[in-house]
Amino acid sequence: MESDVSANSRLTIAAHTLTWIGLYQRRGHEVATSEQIATSVNTNPVVIRRLLAKLSKAGLADSRRGAGAGWMLARDLAAITLLDVYQAIEPGPVFALHRATPDPECVVGHGIGPAMTAVYDDVEAALRRELAKTTLEDVLRDVLKAA
Repeated sequence: MESDVSANSRLTIAAHTLTWIGLYQRRGHEVATSEQIATSVNTNPVVIRRLLAKLSKAGLADSRRGAGAGWMLARDLAAITLLDVYQAIEPGPVFALHRATPDPECVVGHGIGPAMTAVYDDVEAALRRELAKTTLEDVLRDVLKAA
């Protein structure tokens, strides 16, 4: 887990970043700099660059180097779901079991893993279903409505 952004805010910051780039491009700009995005997010540009590297690796953002360097969307906002963003930045499970195996001689230690795994699997499935329902186009629409 990265220390510069807590796990529960990475999805929000990533969605903010991509939505901001999408709006910026619609307003006639080709690329956005990490500094510009960081101003909107109110964070350090390094945080944005690290996040964009993951989003780029997942095929959601592209970078341009050299003169006129910056970031652009790899796909239209309507073609990017919150699940796409989530999977790009949070590839592991939402919840984890113990790092060390609990005492198998203890009734709770023996049974806690399977019991919690069943719950976690259901939670993870519900989370993915909900995130898949919303595109970044939906997010931008709601953002502009609230403005």
